[in-house]
Amino acid sequence: MVYATPRMVSDVEYACRDFLLEHLGPGEDSVGTHVSIDHLAATPLGLEVEIQVQVAEVDRRKVVFGFSVKDKIEEVGRGTHVRFVVETARTRERLAAKRAKAGLR
Repeated sequence: MVYATPRMVSDVEYACRDFLLEHLGPGEDSVGTHVSIDHLAATPLGLEVEIQVQVAEVDRRKVVFGFSVKDKIEEVGRGTHVRFVVETARTRERLAAKRAKAGLR
C-alpha cells in the first residue's frame, strides 16, 4: 500500500498541465508526450506528497518541465516531462477523423 509510480506519473502530468493552463490563451491546451521518472523511495498511503515543477525549456509549442516529488520525509521522485501546446479545436478534429477512420462513433 504505497504511492505507486503510475499515480506519480499521472499527478506530475496534471500538475504540469494545470500550470500551463494558467498561461495559455482561449482555445489552447497541452498534451503530454514524454515522461522520464526516477521513483526514489516509497511513500505509504495516507502521507501527502508535494510536486514542484519548473519550466526547463520552451521551444515554440514544446515545453519541457523538470519536477520533484517529495513527502514530508524525503524526495520520492524526480524527472522530466514534455508537453506540447495544442489548439483544442484542431485536436478535436483530428480525433474525430481518427475515430471515423477506425469505425468508431
